[in-house]
Amino acid sequence: MIRVVTWNVHKGIGGVDRRYLLERTIGVLAAINADVALLQEVDCGVPRSRRHDQAQELGEALGYAHVEYAPNVSLTAGAYGNAILSRFPIRDATNINLTWGVKKARGALCGRLAVSTPTGHRATVHVVNIHLGLSGMERRAQLATLMKADRIAHLHGSSRLILGGDTNDWAGALPVILARHGFRCASGVGRSAPKTFPAWRPVAALDKFFVRGALSTRSCGVSDVLGANTASDHRPLVCEIGLGRSRR
Repeated sequence: MIRVVTWNVHKGIGGVDRRYLLERTIGVLAAINADVALLQEVDCGVPRSRRHDQAQELGEALGYAHVEYAPNVSLTAGAYGNAILSRFPIRDATNINLTWGVKKARGALCGRLAVSTPTGHRATVHVVNIHLGLSGMERRAQLATLMKADRIAHLHGSSRLILGGDTNDWAGALPVILARHGFRCASGVGRSAPKTFPAWRPVAALDKFFVRGALSTRSCGVSDVLGANTASDHRPLVCEIGLGRSRR
């Protein structure tokens, strides 16, 4: 079993007090203690966050030996994007451009993990960290692009694949769309979907997990560790996933 968290960290800026305190982000992630963290809105070289390379800072502070970062939105100084922090080796990583027309730049950071469990089980697990657009049409186009990308299209149907991130899916349409591609929503649908936004009083299930292939969902829910409601404008979503036997 592996423990995965997805969290839009909002550049380390609190959702209510608007203060930049990366130590709050570190504290929340330390308490969650996930094997793999899929993070969105991670700054690198931006003045508002003291020009920190946040992916590396978080990785070092939390003891993640393997870190991949992909900037999506370029600013006058620095950029922000998605990061994968992993206790397991990341064999390779690719950022898929999901930018649609003149909308804000978006991406999906994909990693291939070499997972070893305490029982000695070894498995390849593919993870995809997404941050989708604000309109339904944009999200549908982005998912179509993602599914056609070589990184996803060439995977066997039983390959272990975890897709998570900030979907901006207020309507709850993504589980239906992704089911056509063999994905199961690990975080629940409809009223059972855990609400993550806004962090101080969540009303929307914007952050989601999907799985495909030889994986099973053991548990999935919003974290309520100390600081989870103040460190960002999203709550972290934590999922425990069991590993099955893949045919390839």
